Amino acid sequence: RDAAAVYVHSTGDDLQEVEDRARAFIDQGFHYIRVQVATPGYATYGSRGAVADDSLQTGPRVITDRVTKFDSNTIYAHPGGIFEPRPYIKSALGLFEHIRATIGWDIEILHDVHERIPPIMGVDLAKEVEQYKLFFLEDLFAPEDNDYFRMVRQQTSTPIAMGELYNSPHEIIPMVKDRLLDFMRVHISQIGGLTPARKLAALCEAFNVRTAWHGPGDTSPVGHAANLMLDLNTINFGIQEYAIFQERTQEVFPGCPEVRGGYMWPNGKPGLGIDVDEELAAKYPFKERAFGGAWDTVRRADGGVVRP
Repeated sequence: RDAAAVYVHSTGDDLQEVEDRARAFIDQGFHYIRVQVATPGYATYGSRGAVADDSLQTGPRVITDRVTKFDSNTIYAHPGGIFEPRPYIKSALGLFEHIRATIGWDIEILHDVHERIPPIMGVDLAKEVEQYKLFFLEDLFAPEDNDYFRMVRQQTSTPIAMGELYNSPHEIIPMVKDRLLDFMRVHISQIGGLTPARKLAALCEAFNVRTAWHGPGDTSPVGHAANLMLDLNTINFGIQEYAIFQERTQEVFPGCPEVRGGYMWPNGKPGLGIDVDEELAAKYPFKERAFGGAWDTVRRADGGVVRP
């Protein structure tokens, strides 16, 4: 193929903000958009409204004080807070209803659960979202709960994406050969690089599983260039996750893949087509983050730890 279709992230503190950002992406030519909205009163993955406002909480009464106090002067990889599955599910379904009612059915929408809800609730959510025709529902369960995907397959046709948490072929191969997922989302350096990823793509091809390599904002432009090389040369390519880089990042990485019209394009240069300007990079030292760059702990109302 000449270029790889990408999806971008539309997040917001409320439904209108997600809609507005999605419309802005559509105006730029993007067709595939991941949508995430803050759950009122709770820490929410994938939205800027990650810090809970306890005055808006509708779930069980919060009894724990084991939550890190948010500091606006601190840089967080992702803040902690209180999360409850039922309010999250309600807000997610409300988001899909809003997007389909306002923007319509001509775009493809995606969503990441981030394996935060109990598996049986995940099965129910996959059934509920079928009516909204998602392009895929991502990370519904954690890798140790792979068997729950069989229940999903038996009850709904919602497309399933999974893989960024996989490390071992023993986790991956059963999911592929039993056709328990539709999109393989592994992080290619996590499984050993381009060669293992190319072999995995070939395995997936035999079982009609499409690729959707992991490509969030904390993947460097070099990683995105590697993803692109696979995308262009894989028959069962599905979609590519992409984070829009700032201008200074593109200057530090000359040859950074160009995205226009909703597609990522190769530049025709040798190899991955990208380099690193180390002298320029030295002008942007790493800024210290809370917990050494790790995500803060997310907890249930009773203090129990939730998957990040």
